[in-house]
Amino acid sequence: MQLYRQYCDGMLIVAKRFIADTMEAEDVVQEAFIKAFSKLEQYKGEVTFGAWLKRIVINKCIDVLKYKRQRSIELEEHHLNVVDADYESEWLVDDEITINEVKAAIEELPEKYKYVVMLYLIEGYDHKEISEILNISEVASRTQLSRGKQKLQTTLKTRRNGTRS
Repeated sequence: MQLYRQYCDGMLIVAKRFIADTMEAEDVVQEAFIKAFSKLEQYKGEVTFGAWLKRIVINKCIDVLKYKRQRSIELEEHHLNVVDADYESEWLVDDEITINEVKAAIEELPEKYKYVVMLYLIEGYDHKEISEILNISEVASRTQLSRGKQKLQTTLKTRRNGTRS
């Protein structure tokens, strides 16, 4: 119970980033705890328990979202372009844009970009971890992040300027 109390609220915040419905997010967190406790022998201590549990929660969220869609769009490797790594460090938004505006704009992204952007920018995962979580290549992760950031910047500029290009 102590582990549950310690991590429950934080894991619910993580789940709500992916699943808008609070009750559904709560269900995902409960299922994640059940899975974590039933697979406790698999926890090797390589990362903190919270990080291990967070990955389970994120995977459960993605499973729920995939199930709801019942159809995921698979990107084939040959359709993706390798992204210049320097572009990632050049990504900036106007200082006047609030975190709530950024979060709202992320929610509007197409699903294939939204999850990579959330996992990279909000959750702090690297491309190797994202590729494992989403079952895509690291190249696909980098490309989807780059394209997601471009769409995000366009959306935020449009909101700030009030015009569409």
